[in-house]
Amino acid sequence: MSSTHELKDVIKDTLENRGVLGQIKARIRAEVFNSLDDHHEDKPPLSNENMIINELIREYLEFNKYKYSTSVMVAETGQPKQPLDRRFLAEELNIEEDRNSSQVPLLYSLVCQFMNRNRGKSTMSAMQNRGQSSKYLEELENDIASGNVNHITEPLVVKGGRR
Repeated sequence: MSSTHELKDVIKDTLENRGVLGQIKARIRAEVFNSLDDHHEDKPPLSNENMIINELIREYLEFNKYKYSTSVMVAETGQPKQPLDRRFLAEELNIEEDRNSSQVPLLYSLVCQFMNRNRGKSTMSAMQNRGQSSKYLEELENDIASGNVNHITEPLVVKGGRR
């Protein structure tokens, strides 16, 4: 009896160490949600603003490999299965991207732009502490430390006002 219990513990530890257990749990939650989702319930129409916000969130989730969270979000929100084109999103948000900002989700760049105006380097540290480090964010932090902040305070150039 104890050998069965020990085997279960070893398997659980192995799956946790590989990071697979979390994925399995997320997949089960996604499947449970899909099975409980009332497909007969009418959802409110998806506004253009909500569609763009959802796409920003989807791009962030996919970038971070949160595929089950993405799956649940798409099913729950009624987003099209095929993501909107990034260039279309940038144009709709009146954003011009540079070489660096195009490497990370638009949401990162938007958050960095607004947070850097108020807090400087603490923005980058906070994002890295949350495990969101990327080459672009590291370059921005180095530029902040060296005083080269011209493109950091405005990683995106916002064109004009709302259309």
